Formats: sequence, C-alpha cells, structure tokens
Amino acid sequence: MLRAVIFDFDGVITDSEILHLEAFNRVLAQYDVEITVEDYYKDYLGLTDVECFKALADEGRLKVETQEIENFVKQKNEIFEETLKADSRIIEGVVDFLEMLRQNSVRMAICSGSLLAEIELILKQAQLGRFFEVIVSADEIEKGKPDPEGYLLALERLNQNDNNAILPDECIVIEDSHWGLEAAKAAGMHTVAVTNSFDAEQLALAERIVGRLDELTIDDLQQLCA
Repeated sequence: MLRAVIFDFDGVITDSEILHLEAFNRVLAQYDVEITVEDYYKDYLGLTDVECFKALADEGRLKVETQEIENFVKQKNEIFEETLKADSRIIEGVVDFLEMLRQNSVRMAICSGSLLAEIELILKQAQLGRFFEVIVSADEIEKGKPDPEGYLLALERLNQNDNNAILPDECIVIEDSHWGLEAAKAAGMHTVAVTNSFDAEQLALAERIVGRLDELTIDDLQQLCA
C-alpha cells in the first residue's frame, strides 16, 4: 500500500543542478580549479557541498585545509541563492504530480543533499512548500547518498506522533541519480527514476523509469507498493 512519497530535490523537483555547478566553480576559481560539466555529473552530483569540496581536496585538486571547507560551503550557498533569485526553475510535470498525490492523501517529504536554505528558497518562490510535511537536508545528516541515512530520517519524521507508522515498503522514493536510488534501496523503499540528469541505462536500478513525473498515475504508484 502506498502511503508516502519522498522526493530528491535537485534534478527531480527543480532543474538547478547546473546552477549548483556554476556556484561551485565561482568559489573554486580563486584556486584556479574548475569542475567540468561531464565530471560533475559523473563524480560529484550525488555529493553534499561538504563532500564535494572534501573530494576535490582528497584528490589533490584543491589544496586547502579541512577547516576552510566550511567557509567554502558558505560562499557557495550565498552565490547559489543570489543566482536563484533570477533563475529558479521547477521541472515540467512536477506541480500536477504533487497535486495528484495530495488529492489521493499521499504524504510527501523531501530528502536532499542540498542545504535547507536553498531548498526553502526555491519552494517559497514556487509556492510549493504546502505539499511537503518533512524536509531532510544536507545540514542534518552525517552521510550523504548512497547512504540511506537521509531517507530513514525522513521516514522517522513522517512517523512522529503517528500511531499508525508508515513502513519503508509503503514509501516510494523519486530520484534522478544512481546514488539516490542506491540510498532508497538500502532504506527498503520502492524507487522511481526520472531521466532529468542521467539516461535510463544509468538508472536501471529503479523499479520504474520515466521522462516526466506526470507520466505516472496513482495506480502506477500503488502497483509498486502492492
């Protein structure tokens, strides 16, 4: 039985991955470092901001002390928020899909590697905050995807003050990356992938793959949890 849908954010609800990359590169430019689009989607897209900067340092591309990374994340967040004010994009089909879930009393949450301030800014601009009971962001977890920590925390919060707890296999996770799909599977949840960031072949771990969320009906979702 389907009782909840937990969404990744960037690449699922909003088309903002390229804005994240631009913000990363503006921070990295002071060290003459640049992440190419190809490398970002191949190696870094699934990481939190902290994990991305740490990965670059571990690879020897970014020669900084670990304690400086917190300041880098702050700079990147400020740049990203500034860019969003002029360029905030909700992916086509998302709003209709959210309305369908709401009309069928399916509870909704977000589990994202983005910072809470970034997520809330986009939801506010798009007037979508009303759909989501729970938001789990990079600020609140120790391990990013493919670790299941974020999805398990989202489910825990959905179940707070609810005597009829939602089980993992009563949840569908919607993702756009293999890192996220691995996290959802590890959490014991069902999976749908959208081909906004990667092609279907790279998302083969998902139980269902679509080009747009509004291709899915409530019956399609219920069948995944049957």
